[in-house]
Amino acid sequence: MFGYDDVLSGARLAFTNRYGGASKPPYGEFNLGTAAGPDADGVRANFQLLATEFDVPAERVALLHQVHGRDVHVVRAGDELPITPAPKADGLVTTRSDVVLAVRAADCLPVLLYGGGVIGAAHSGRKGMYVGIVPATVDAMKELGATRITAVLGPYACGRCYEVPDEMRAEVAERVPASYSETSWGTPAIDVAAGVQAQLADLGVEVIDRSACTIESQDLYSYRREGPESGRMAGLIKLVAS
Repeated sequence: MFGYDDVLSGARLAFTNRYGGASKPPYGEFNLGTAAGPDADGVRANFQLLATEFDVPAERVALLHQVHGRDVHVVRAGDELPITPAPKADGLVTTRSDVVLAVRAADCLPVLLYGGGVIGAAHSGRKGMYVGIVPATVDAMKELGATRITAVLGPYACGRCYEVPDEMRAEVAERVPASYSETSWGTPAIDVAAGVQAQLADLGVEVIDRSACTIESQDLYSYRREGPESGRMAGLIKLVAS
């Protein structure tokens, strides 16, 4: 179920893998993709397992309609859950301790953030890094009073494997130079985590790297490796008693 699971400074953080759930082949076991797709029953059962693991009702796992943009949704005191329809955004923040923030990915970078009683989660692929979804999530956390923010980076398609056209690499690296990379076979690539780490460093945010390459690891879902039949993993964060 979890490739990473820890409690840090009053927040529980986890990144899922593909094992231990109710999904059937070709979707592995712990697919957390859309509940409207061919693995709908498995996805619903897997989210129920997650909710039980985090000791919340399933409707308190806050999800987004992710669009590779820069918008951040704030889950405020008194907001009804589940959020319906799911907000079109790629970042979530809250000060509530009864909500699990979740972002889904299968090559994009999930980023979990905490500090000063505020938590956040961001979904940052190439486009999200380019437009600055993680800095936008940090800004939204600061507006809620966050201090001394720490970010934890999860699994993503690494810079040795994420091949792109040369023109795309040049365009992205012009804005985020640290993302410039090369595949292990010598072709143009982008390293999303390296770019996000540079963005966070500019903001004075500490980074904990718990990443692994989704393309290289069979324990993880990868759209690039598996195509449309790939499942989705999730990054999850919840405030807990210290």
